[in-house]
Amino acid sequence: MKIGAPKEIEPGEARVAMTPDSAQALQKLGYDCVIETGAGAAAGFTDDAYKAAGVEIAKTAAALWKASDVVAKVRPPQEVELKRMREGQLLISFFWPGQNEKLMELAKSKGANVIAMDMVPRISRAQKMDALSSMANIAGYRAVIEAGNNFGRFFTGQVTAAGKVPPAKVLVVGAGVAGLAAIGTATSLGAITYAFDVRPEVAEQIESMGAEFVFLDFEDTQDSSASGGYAAPSSPEFREKQLEKFRELAPEMDIVITTALIPGRPAPVLWTKDMVEAMKPGSVIIDLAAERGGNCELTKPDEKIVTDNGVTIVGYTDFPSRMATQSSTLYSTNIRHMMTDLTPEKDGVVNHNMEDDVIRGATAVFGGEITYPPPPPKVAAIAAAPKKEKPKELTPEEKRAAEFEAFRAQTRTQVTLLGGGAAFLLLLGLVTPASFMAHFIVFALACFVGFQVIWNVAHSLHTPLMAVTNAISSIIIVGALMQIGSGSWLVILLAALSVFMAGINIFGGFLVTRRMLAMFQKS
Repeated sequence: MKIGAPKEIEPGEARVAMTPDSAQALQKLGYDCVIETGAGAAAGFTDDAYKAAGVEIAKTAAALWKASDVVAKVRPPQEVELKRMREGQLLISFFWPGQNEKLMELAKSKGANVIAMDMVPRISRAQKMDALSSMANIAGYRAVIEAGNNFGRFFTGQVTAAGKVPPAKVLVVGAGVAGLAAIGTATSLGAITYAFDVRPEVAEQIESMGAEFVFLDFEDTQDSSASGGYAAPSSPEFREKQLEKFRELAPEMDIVITTALIPGRPAPVLWTKDMVEAMKPGSVIIDLAAERGGNCELTKPDEKIVTDNGVTIVGYTDFPSRMATQSSTLYSTNIRHMMTDLTPEKDGVVNHNMEDDVIRGATAVFGGEITYPPPPPKVAAIAAAPKKEKPKELTPEEKRAAEFEAFRAQTRTQVTLLGGGAAFLLLLGLVTPASFMAHFIVFALACFVGFQVIWNVAHSLHTPLMAVTNAISSIIIVGALMQIGSGSWLVILLAALSVFMAGINIFGGFLVTRRMLAMFQKS
């Protein structure tokens, strides 16, 4: 079978779905590769590079669609492209089936199969095919670069002979893949970075990247993780508190990057007109949700505007395409991994297994039927934090009852142990001589007293370990001193050695403690 990649006909689209490297990997799966002439030129991949990789060059788009059994694209196909499809042919591309019912119907009428790369389930096994994350990663990085291009100062603070430069303050709204990429880039450039997300479980991720998580003083903070790794819509009360916090931050921020977007839904308005008016002249807003209306109220898709108070708002919708070489490399790798799952035998034949969770989730049209929407994923990409139930406040009567019950349980345990010990001693006394019992009782009492002495030592400035070892050494010294008066020279020698070595341990412990304390004292 042949897999082909046509030239994108969307105006301004520079990406390509197959690179020379990915073509070589696809050939190892048993496929022949075809590409339309000039398809990779805008991304920096020449026809000669494809020929060197063993890729056939098709002179026209019509010839490529006719020759290919599998067609890989970046942008959703236009009607003119879908009309070229035939029965059994497979299309792999971004498709946005929720917004393109007409295209699904057309693919169904042609008998073609469609895998939507934007529908790949966000589960661990499918991460290598997650093209949305690949493109969002690039968009987040590029957003910071674009912000720097429009910002009139350094990101990092500097103290120079010519004066002091304060660091830029960057706020990233939304800590998904794009948001985390923006956070990482902004912090690496030296900016003071703040980030907000409605999912409290991402706070640790944000802080681990060197940014400060913006917490809301909201009593019922939402666990807003929905299936697929996206945030669920917020309640009106939460949204109002969120906007209130943004109004508080707006005058301080130099750069705001908004990334809040759920595929298939309009972008929520999070940065209102009054917030823009509160920002300093020269500030920059990068709206990554511009394609779906924008998170900023004043955003104009595909345009860069400057407000009356000097705030630049960038609403470009083609950030990944502005880094076409990198985007094409990552996207073609996602396609290659999808083809690997579709070709388990590596024999160059597609096995469209609808029992596979990933393939089924990404399939929009198959076998002359529309299969969208897919069944929900079995595992959430980010598990929502469980609601913590507050412990019930006990009344004074309930507290007394609980304390009395605990005392009764403790008393029962102690009486049981004492009764068992007494019974054991009585039984032992029946079968052993009187001399043994005298020594045994002394031994038992010594163990009990020694235990109480050692474990009840207050360690104060010592570590607990030093306190215990010093207590043991002290008991050894007491025992050795009692034996020094013995008539045997061997016992006297061993007792003297015991006193000497235990003394070293005790005084050495105090010396070590003193040196440890000295480390924390100013000279």
